[in-house]
Order: sequence, then C-alpha cells, then structure tokens
Amino acid sequence: MEGVETIRVEIDGPVGHLTLARPEKLNPLSARCLDELARAAAWFDGQPEVRSVIVRGEGRAFSAGADLEAFTGAVAGWSPREGAELGRRMVIAIEGMRATTISAVHGHCVGGAVLLAAACDLRIADAEARFSIPEVDLGIPLAWSGIPRLVREIGPAATKDLVLTCRPFGAAEAQAAGLITRVVAVGDLEREAEELARAMAQRSEYAVTAVLEAVDACAEEMVATGRSASDADQLVFALRDPGSQEARQRYLSERGR
Repeated sequence: MEGVETIRVEIDGPVGHLTLARPEKLNPLSARCLDELARAAAWFDGQPEVRSVIVRGEGRAFSAGADLEAFTGAVAGWSPREGAELGRRMVIAIEGMRATTISAVHGHCVGGAVLLAAACDLRIADAEARFSIPEVDLGIPLAWSGIPRLVREIGPAATKDLVLTCRPFGAAEAQAAGLITRVVAVGDLEREAEELARAMAQRSEYAVTAVLEAVDACAEEMVATGRSASDADQLVFALRDPGSQEARQRYLSERGR
C-alpha cells in the first residue's frame, strides 16, 4: 500500500499488521490518519491471502486519540463536515473488514482510539493499558458512531458513566464491561496477538466469515449504528458553540496546550 504517512501496513503470510506509526506524538488520529486507516481497510480487503489483521500502536501507546484538526479537517484540506465525518467512515471501514481484526492495546487508548479498538472483532490489552473518553470535557459529543457502538458493546449505563464522567479506567474494568475480550500480562501482548491472529487464520474461512457476519447482523439489529449519520453535524456545531469552545479551552489550558 503506497501513499501513507501515519500508518504502517504489512503482510506476513496470512496475517496482516496495521500499525499506527507516529510514536513521537503517541499515534494521534489526525484527519490524514483516519483517511489512511479507512483506505488500509479497503486495501486489506483486496488481499485474499490475509485472513486476520492485528491493529496496534507503535511506541509507548496505542493512541492518544484525535487531533483537534481531525474534527475540522482544516489542516488536511477537508471541509469542516468532511473532516468531522472521517472518524465515522474509519470505524465503519475497520468493522466491515473481511479479515478477522484483532486490536492489541497498550499504554494510553484515548477517545476515538477506544472506538478504533472497539471496531475490531477481538480485542486484547495488556494489564497496564489505560482508557479514557474525554470528549465531553473537550466540549464535544462523542461522535464517530461511538454512542450506539458503546451502548451495544457495554450497555447504556456504562456508556453514560464512561462518556459523561470522562474518567480514566484500566484494562480490568474494560474487560469486565465487555470492551476488551482478553487481558494479558505486560510484555506478552505482541506474542498473544500474533498467536491469536495465526490461530484465526488457520480456521475455516467460511465458518469464521459466517460467524462474524451473523454476530454483526445481530448486533446491528440490537443497536443500529446507522442512526449516527448526524454525528458529524453535531460535532461541527459543538466546535462553534460558545459553551463548548469555553470547555475545550479550559481542558487544553489545564494540560498546558
């Protein structure tokens, strides 16, 4: 795959690797990165030999979440609404991949990165992984089809708790809630993800595909993510709302940004 700057795409036999590759910035989900992730999902779909794909972050973290420019698209050349829509497009593309996707989470997994991890079929994290969803503190609603996806995965009460309080939570709580399917010891994440990916690649492609399609269809009937098409409009409005702007400035100033 050519023309990518923020991610690394590799194939090792039946296993693909999709790596967020800006470790010096803790792998932020910029507008360009969101677009490249969606393009990578389509590229992997065109590689019939790839049966499973590991999604990970390089360096100290899975991802520090979205850059503010990822909301507006101003830097990347998209219109404000196009930029706001990139995250939803990315999550849908990752969720719809033909190969079995496995998110391997370590370090910080923040905001939109939680949704990237949740869009994968299987999700593992090391015991020291830390999660947070700070959007409300930033004065914006959780977009990118995040609300229906989290309600579907962890339920309405837990979604309200984690999204409204913006509090950090660990791997054990993420597993108990159903956001993460497996927690492994620190240092074992790469090996566990690789072993899981190769085990999935050895199973009947027809059987695996049938199960994934059936589960996804049932989940969509339970809580449809299609209703999140207006997420981009809500996000653009929040960026212009005076109260939301004040909250965002307060959040950033408290963190020296």
